Amino acid sequence: MIGPQPYHGHFDGPQHLFAVRVYFEDTDFSGLVYHSRYLHFMERARSDMLACAGIGQREAFEGGQGVYAVADLRIKYRAPAHFDDALLVVSEMEEIRAASVIIHQRVMRADQILTEASVTAAFLSPEGRPRRQPKDWLDKFAAIRDGKGQAK
Repeated sequence: MIGPQPYHGHFDGPQHLFAVRVYFEDTDFSGLVYHSRYLHFMERARSDMLACAGIGQREAFEGGQGVYAVADLRIKYRAPAHFDDALLVVSEMEEIRAASVIIHQRVMRADQILTEASVTAAFLSPEGRPRRQPKDWLDKFAAIRDGKGQAK
């Protein structure tokens, strides 16, 4: 018997869209979303984007290929989110490098940008050194960036 399946975002051209709802646990004592929770929302969206693209992070890690790690993060907070807000995390491939990708992300409430960030995810060997990403992953990233499709 297959139980309920978790929510998955989807691609709209070059953009990956991932919806989140603000829960009470995401807020501080004033009822606003705590600043670090935006990082959680964006991490979930990035992980979902890779899964939707057919990039098996777990398989790569378990197979000894390597793992992604955030190497750089630049974030700008523009407006607060509140308890029970429906948010959308929009992620786009900004730059594709041999051993890393730069992903631009926006956390939106309707048409309003609440937070945006540029995240560099480096692909690391099991020993923690930068390593070239698998060729087929680079091809998938390029296709997504160019709005020409993604894995089903």
